[in-house]
Amino acid sequence: MRVSVPSAIRDRAKAFLRDGEEISYAVPASVPMPALRMSSHVIIIVGRSAITVLSTGFLSRTKIKGVLATYGRNTRLGPVDMSLTPMITLGGRCYEIDEEYVAVINAADAELRAGDALPPDPHPGL
Repeated sequence: MRVSVPSAIRDRAKAFLRDGEEISYAVPASVPMPALRMSSHVIIIVGRSAITVLSTGFLSRTKIKGVLATYGRNTRLGPVDMSLTPMITLGGRCYEIDEEYVAVINAADAELRAGDALPPDPHPGL
């Protein structure tokens, strides 16, 4: 299992995922809200079959309140915009991540490319 947040948070997250879903990656992130001068916090869970964004609200980074969005596992999280604060866009919403999680985002996306890494078999009938 490849994860980047404490096991207690992963255990809480499992209650909000589809039955049988395994967590491959977990990335804490923030949704900037400049008009309010604050951020809402989320945890982006990358599973084998889906990407699930779990809301933890304004005050907590660990107490999961519910599912904010779900995307198919074929959805790419990157590229990471490294202009100021590392940021990704998922479903039209911007998420700020800590720099230490850029590698996690890149690894999750690399798994999608792994199936395309080899050229097609020139003799599939053999």
